[in-house]
Amino acid sequence: MSVSPRKDLGQHFLVDDNILRVIERLAELRPDDVVLEIGPGLGVLTRFLADRVGHVHAAEVDRRLEPGLAGIERTTVHWGDALHLDVASLAPPPSKLVANLPYNVATPIVAESLRVQQLELWCVMVQREVADRFFAQPSTKAYGSVSVLVQVAAERTGFHPVSREVFRPRPNVESALVAFRRIAPGAPPAIRRVVEGAFGHRRKTLANALSLAGVSSRERAVQALAAIGREANVRAEALAPLEFVALAAAIE
Repeated sequence: MSVSPRKDLGQHFLVDDNILRVIERLAELRPDDVVLEIGPGLGVLTRFLADRVGHVHAAEVDRRLEPGLAGIERTTVHWGDALHLDVASLAPPPSKLVANLPYNVATPIVAESLRVQQLELWCVMVQREVADRFFAQPSTKAYGSVSVLVQVAAERTGFHPVSREVFRPRPNVESALVAFRRIAPGAPPAIRRVVEGAFGHRRKTLANALSLAGVSSRERAVQALAAIGREANVRAEALAPLEFVALAAAIE
């Protein structure tokens, strides 16, 4: 089937079978796994997964791909925006997210998927820049809200740079596979509000950023920072992930 990838959907189809063995290893695939795949594209990874696990839930928004995704054994295709997919209601319930994620929605998909408690392991193909953000350290340029949200919920278990040659069209950016496993429930809404508010105005002090975002008054934020041993003029990128958990509790 010949389908031209759509740039507006961030599509870069996987066409090299060799990378599939790396995915198999990093995703720790087992015969009883139920896997969620977002953005199956031409179905190269979908078929590989379906041959090795108990069931695959594939979420795809592009109906042009329907003929190529039809009839794959042990696979259910869910048509529509993956960000609106009720993952918790899928049956059988998936415990792993394994995907070549569409570039333009990779970060929000990972951030939202952390809310789904039944997901225990992720193995995702993303832009190298995005992969670096997930486990960036405080006080670095790559460190941001998604770094905190991922790290309060998971630990990295694998990383593999990926050649541009495994995709069609060949992307203009570097890519990487990153794998991580859940170690905690993740950030509840109160912590997410603090994290997203804190990084919403990176050039401001954290207290001012939270005030501008409507998360807290500046005075309350300064008091909460003092309670966790931080100065009033500290910026968001200086705080470690678990410090945000403590900060949110102090603000509450």
